[in-house]
Amino acid sequence: MAKCHRNDIGSVVLDRATTTTSAGGGGHFRLWSSFSGASFRRKIFFAVSCGGSSRYRHHNDKNNVAPSSPPTPPATATRSTATKNASQSHSKEKELEKVKPKSEKLSDLLNLAEFSESENDAVTKKKVEALDELKRVAKELQVEDDSAKRKEAASRVRLLAKEDVEARATLAMLGVIPPLVALLESDDVVAQIASLYALLNLGIGNDVNKAAILQAGAIHKMLKLIESPNPPDPSVSEAIIANFLGLSALDSNKPIIGASGAIPFLVKTLKNLDNTSSPQAKQDALRALYNLSIFPSNISFILETDLIPFFLNSLGDMEVSERILAILSNMVSVPEGRKAISSVRDAFPILVDALNWNDSPGCQEKASYILMVMAHKAFGDRQAMIEAGMVSALLELTLLGSTLAQKRASRILECLRVDKGKQVSQSFGGSMGAAVSAPICGSSSSSTNPNMGSKECLEEEEDMMSEEKKAVKQLVQQSLQNNMRRIVKRANLPQDFVPSDHFKSLTSSSTSKSLPF
Repeated sequence: MAKCHRNDIGSVVLDRATTTTSAGGGGHFRLWSSFSGASFRRKIFFAVSCGGSSRYRHHNDKNNVAPSSPPTPPATATRSTATKNASQSHSKEKELEKVKPKSEKLSDLLNLAEFSESENDAVTKKKVEALDELKRVAKELQVEDDSAKRKEAASRVRLLAKEDVEARATLAMLGVIPPLVALLESDDVVAQIASLYALLNLGIGNDVNKAAILQAGAIHKMLKLIESPNPPDPSVSEAIIANFLGLSALDSNKPIIGASGAIPFLVKTLKNLDNTSSPQAKQDALRALYNLSIFPSNISFILETDLIPFFLNSLGDMEVSERILAILSNMVSVPEGRKAISSVRDAFPILVDALNWNDSPGCQEKASYILMVMAHKAFGDRQAMIEAGMVSALLELTLLGSTLAQKRASRILECLRVDKGKQVSQSFGGSMGAAVSAPICGSSSSSTNPNMGSKECLEEEEDMMSEEKKAVKQLVQQSLQNNMRRIVKRANLPQDFVPSDHFKSLTSSSTSKSLPF
């Protein structure tokens, strides 16, 4: 009978043939376990995971004491010792295999934690340094005795706030806006420019800063620089215009800037009568005027500058035409603006010509909007539009324009069609009497011969309808001819191709089924 023998980590089940035999032993032996193999593996796993293998081993030594066995022969003891050593070495190999990947993962986690901690420390240190610099600049800007240091601090604020969104908010909270506005009263041009561009950068994308700059009195001090007896430096004027543009983007600032007297200065810069305005300054002035024209109360200030004739005469320059038409679109929203536009000579021919700018859909859309509003608001303007050749341009726009331009052109044509119908009905109604409710088309003979009267009535209606059809057909032919001229011009064909008899025969056979009305 085989004997049971304990090892340090508990009994192990063994059932294998031995390679050596003795005089007192058999060829096989079995060592029975006090616990299963799964229990052994769990204990190994817990020991490796928790670092307590010795603790678990000590616990098993106390609780799993094998019963005493009689002394074994020397040969059996030798085999048991060999089996014990083999099982211990095998279990140690398994422990090492399990502990190795866990130790590597633990090492990686520790390294990652150390790296993240060091990286966070670096970011925090960088932010602290940046905040210290902002505090130092704000403190230097508030030193009243040293003008050179204040000028240098203003230049530093300009650079710090140029592209850093957080720096703009932080500098404003540190109180840099009032000293920058106060620096505008300096006689040093460099200090003025540094302060103006610092204020400009602080207001970029930050409505709170825009409102704070206005509340600090920046507009009043900027206008004071402009209205000084000595003309300001062109660089200072350009910086002031840029600030007007930035500050006017905030809706709450629009009425304040418009009533402050900034509009005449912007108009003067745009007209460039003294040839001192740079192209960038003129573009900024035009955009600032557009922002201010959005607020209706500012339109009266714009009209006082006699800017409408200049705008209409400037149409044709594609760099500014769309922006000018956008300002005029805002101005037609009030009766004074519509009256000012219609009172300008050749205003409607100029606007109708803009409808033919196929290369600029934006200009077509804005010009059609201006004409649509004026056609719906004033009857007298409709006749002037028709005389300017607007109908043919609108018909062409309904065929070739953008979706928005087509809708607006259709509305204008509908307005003109209804107006034309009213005129026709009034002309016929006046001859027949105002109180007539039935189609009485003849004299006393109609009572004696009702068939004759009905024929005369039908003939009159056909004549009236034929006149409408003729007018529409003529408009369609005119539009087709204009389109063919453009096609010929783009194809570089001889101009005598356009009025040819063959072309006229093609256009004469067209119909008005494609018209929106």
